[in-house]
Amino acid sequence: MKILPLAAESLGVRSMATYVEAGRTGILIDPGATLAESRFNLPPAEEELEALGRARDRIVAFAARAETVFISHYHEDHFFPEPAMYATRRVLAKDPRRMIGGLQARRAGELWRSLDRVAHLESADGRVGECGNLAFKVSPPLAHGPEGTALGYCLVLTLTDRAEDFRFVFASDVQGPLSSVATAYLIRERPHLLYLSGPPSYLEKQLGRDVIDRAIDNLERVIDTTGCRTIMDHYALRDGNTRERFARLWEGNRVVTAAGYLGLRDSLLEAKRCVLWASRRKPPAKIEPGEAVARRKPLARIEPGSMSRPRKWTRRAEGGRPW
Repeated sequence: MKILPLAAESLGVRSMATYVEAGRTGILIDPGATLAESRFNLPPAEEELEALGRARDRIVAFAARAETVFISHYHEDHFFPEPAMYATRRVLAKDPRRMIGGLQARRAGELWRSLDRVAHLESADGRVGECGNLAFKVSPPLAHGPEGTALGYCLVLTLTDRAEDFRFVFASDVQGPLSSVATAYLIRERPHLLYLSGPPSYLEKQLGRDVIDRAIDNLERVIDTTGCRTIMDHYALRDGNTRERFARLWEGNRVVTAAGYLGLRDSLLEAKRCVLWASRRKPPAKIEPGEAVARRKPLARIEPGSMSRPRKWTRRAEGGRPW
């Protein structure tokens, strides 16, 4: 089984898009990517826009190779809404009517209507089946973070290559996992490789330190129990302090980023947005030695008799009084 992260925070954009291939079977997972409209009160930098363009090109290219597309939920960084990308393919997507609401429900309805006659669309919730050389199993809806979160629910996909006896679990936006239910589910799946969104440390001030610590403990429990290797990305990499905050997890190379899994250096562009914008500001102009800083225009000369009445002329000297 070949597993190829296509876009991720460690590759410069908000995404978890992944391509999985076994033999002639190709599955594209969560084919979407976005940028934060505002971080640190700044819009995306030029480097982020370029990274998004590259990510989109990769996702579209691998969509052409895939036989099946899986969509875990309907946040915009997890799917593109263009019907042409899914045409003639089998699409396993979260049920648009079950445990969903708000903007996700609207996006889901729009996508399902647009794909009705162009793709083979199936509700994925709790589904078990086969895609060519791979067996798949989809979880029931699990919390997108802590239980009861307003962010809704997402699906976890398990892919098993029976020929290699290898299990890959794509856990999407379980955020740590923060939920004890999601933690128990991941342990039960016993992955050899786990890919998940890590704890949202960039929101620690709002959520509290104990919440992030609980997510770290839950992930350590999954790893210690199953012995799996883990790709942790997405929410965990939006903070410039991610290496220090998750030091316990990075130790021993048992947890890597998507970029690290590919053998690349992390490109945490959103976390460095302030630095990216600062580097684009023009430096102060240089004054060469001896160059005049300012020149004062001389007073106009008044010829005798050129004015019929005397006029009071004043000039304010630097730091002085009119005269």
